[in-house]
Amino acid sequence: MLRLTDLRLPLEHDEAALKDALLARLGIAAESLEDFRVFRRAHDARNASRIFLVYSVDVTVKDEDDVLRRFAADAHIAPTPDMRYRPVARAGADETRRPIIIGTGPCGLFAGLLLAQMGFRPILLERGKIVRERAEDTWGLWQQGKLNTEYNVQFGEGGAGAFSDGKLSSRVRDPRHLGRKMLEEFVRAGVPEDILFVGKPHIGSFRLIKVVENLRAALRALGAEIRFGCRMENILIDVHADGKRQARGVRLADGETLHGDHVVLAVGHSARDTFAMLHEKGVVMEVKPFSIGVRIEHPQTLIDQARFGRFAGHPLLGVADYKLVYKAKNGRTAYSFCMCPGGQVVAATSEPGRVVTNGMNQYFRAERNANSGIVVDVFPERDFPAYPHPLSGVAFQRHWEGKAFEARGCAYQAPAQRVGDFMARRPSVCLGTLLPSCQSGIRLTDLALCLPGFALETLREALPVFACQIRGYDMEDTLMAGVETRASLLLRIRRDPKTLQSENTCGLYPAGEGAGYAGGIRVAEALALRMTETGGGHPQ
Repeated sequence: MLRLTDLRLPLEHDEAALKDALLARLGIAAESLEDFRVFRRAHDARNASRIFLVYSVDVTVKDEDDVLRRFAADAHIAPTPDMRYRPVARAGADETRRPIIIGTGPCGLFAGLLLAQMGFRPILLERGKIVRERAEDTWGLWQQGKLNTEYNVQFGEGGAGAFSDGKLSSRVRDPRHLGRKMLEEFVRAGVPEDILFVGKPHIGSFRLIKVVENLRAALRALGAEIRFGCRMENILIDVHADGKRQARGVRLADGETLHGDHVVLAVGHSARDTFAMLHEKGVVMEVKPFSIGVRIEHPQTLIDQARFGRFAGHPLLGVADYKLVYKAKNGRTAYSFCMCPGGQVVAATSEPGRVVTNGMNQYFRAERNANSGIVVDVFPERDFPAYPHPLSGVAFQRHWEGKAFEARGCAYQAPAQRVGDFMARRPSVCLGTLLPSCQSGIRLTDLALCLPGFALETLREALPVFACQIRGYDMEDTLMAGVETRASLLLRIRRDPKTLQSENTCGLYPAGEGAGYAGGIRVAEALALRMTETGGGHPQ
């Protein structure tokens, strides 16, 4: 079988056009084409007047060797890669040791699932509730302003991603097709199969609730243990005479101790108490790049028209998204983050007395507004008073999240400002034509009260430039809500690039966004191979 990539057809091509294009591209007669199926379909809308669908297609032909010979220099025609996932190890029949995973966000769930599929029966610990129950606490914040510091948007089964944009795409190089393994597991858990071929796969927050429940059931069926309302209070580390350190397990908030030589840290980006404990225990970490900004809302129809022109509303295109980047004169970069077409702005704090915004959308992306984070990079060495202390950024985040809480009048609604008022440096006192989507509500104010001066300066310079790319982007009635501080974690728990263990603590595997990395699958593989090296099974 061959895979043809970057095969471009007009958006409104007829049913036979794809087959005809394949025959023409390969230079073969119709009788030589035995079968074909679409592997991926995306679109190229850089020119709104001429939008193309871009296909990757797997093709079976009668004389494959001849085609490969004729197109030997063409990078877009090659044998279809084998994308089947093969476990790297298998637990021994007498294996009694159980890896411990802290956190059941995407990273923790997939690390646990892979380990369970390899027979290692992991124990997953989650400080929050099961996903359906935590949804009730999340609505408590959004509708009633009641914050539970343990069960909220950031903590609980499914992690922060359970109430976010639900995107499944990544720009990370993936030569082993681990992303395909993830998508296939999501399909097994109940996600529509179209995520396997659309260019930008997406689930949606409410649909994720059932998907996460199905992943939990799959884990337990494979022998994994999952505990909820179970917060890690301390990590047990043996320090040898030669200075080498080894993780030996965890102590829970209720006093129970779980022993284990392999601990995966998949705690997400908001477990600030956990980061402080790890730093106190001497786990090596460092400050990493970070950003701060706002959520900006536009009518979705404005974005559709700007991106798709006369093709806006076409069923194969869906709702439009965007990606924007601008380097300002002050050396800072403003960029869009976590763009949610047809979505909502939501409150996302996890600590009392602070306001944080995020974006989320559902599978059909049918809400009236589009929203995106527009954030500005922070220079830790210049902007964090306590730099280079690893936790110096936490104080920075807390400061501006607290200012946002105060700007709202000490409530969990988001401080907001119309773009016209923001550019004119005056507080907003009334809404325009755009109605805000924020579930927890907003309060009109001046965002200068809750953003650092460099962010205000950069955003004011960037917005007119963005409007040159998306007409109307800086229209006066566009609404910005603050503050967006959780775009990424502001520290990295350093780890060995080969073993994926902590740089100074053997058996501790920092993973996921909370450690400054991606990849629950890769960490599970590294851990499984380590366990086989120490007598816990065999590689495959």
